[in-house]
Amino acid sequence: MPDEPAADPFGERQRLRYRTVARVLGGEFHFESAARELLRLVERAYAGLPAQRFAAAVPRFTVRLVLGQARARRRRAEPAAVQPLAAGAVVCGALAGSSFMSISATGRAGLIVVAPELLRFPYHLRYELIEFAVYCLAARAQQLVPLHAACIGGRRGGALVLGASGAGKSTLMLHGLRSGLRFLAEDSVLVRARGLLATGVANFLHVRADSLRFLAGTPLGRQIRAAPVIVRRSGVRKYEFDLRGGDFRLAGAPVPLQALVFLSARRARDGALLRRLPAATLAARLRRAQPYAAHQPGWEAFLVRARRLPAFELRRGSHPRAAVAALAQLLEGPQADVPERRSVRRRAR
Repeated sequence: MPDEPAADPFGERQRLRYRTVARVLGGEFHFESAARELLRLVERAYAGLPAQRFAAAVPRFTVRLVLGQARARRRRAEPAAVQPLAAGAVVCGALAGSSFMSISATGRAGLIVVAPELLRFPYHLRYELIEFAVYCLAARAQQLVPLHAACIGGRRGGALVLGASGAGKSTLMLHGLRSGLRFLAEDSVLVRARGLLATGVANFLHVRADSLRFLAGTPLGRQIRAAPVIVRRSGVRKYEFDLRGGDFRLAGAPVPLQALVFLSARRARDGALLRRLPAATLAARLRRAQPYAAHQPGWEAFLVRARRLPAFELRRGSHPRAAVAALAQLLEGPQADVPERRSVRRRAR
């Protein structure tokens, strides 16, 4: 900081050139940046999604994305000067080469600083900074419970599908989509305890190559193989398949939860994939499955209501469509008739 600060040292009153709006996770997010390439990542994440809101009065959020200073290549006698930055209620100082995100739930604002070298990793930048900031802001400002789970729905409501990474949530969601069920999210769900309403971002499905053996020779299988490949921090490689251009049912409003489904690696020997779980064990099982959410505000209110839902263990069958059929019957009732779709239409984006 200079000895005599300028009239607006943090740039709080600065109007940035590029702006876009996304209506996701119950809120209206206003993104702004001087760097067009950062706004493109926002559009990659949120463009073309159905708006979801919990009430007529939609909370407004402001997220500022800043392309930071490059790190000096030659050794300096002193560190680079601090770059003062601000976004709404968030003020900070960043050194050259820094990348971080900061949010203020009460101020409904977020600040994301991107080191220039991070532009070489657009997936990580988008997923770990931009989408994470939006998810945290939406959860904390609206008092929603953040869950590591998937959610898919029928006509009346949805099933919250819980399982550790690699348990098969994405494969189940893929075949649920193919069968015409309503998709909400594959990995991250926010739930309002009152009414047990769930929201998520239905933008991408991340599919491992070995999951495509069930789609060999199909148009959908070929389309997924043509999608970009991302690499998780664990080293796992997945196709990032954009759902917004296909003939899929994406949830256009928060979904009322109708059941809890825990994925199991065990095979169903007698053909019965769904096993009812005793209500007495549900609270402990949810806490084990959701260690982060269990320490967040709103967890106890969520738990009280979630314990009233029917809960099941979903075991593996010979094909994912058997699991989808079991879910469809659970969500739609004994008369459910969910035909498998044979083709997928894609439109240019």
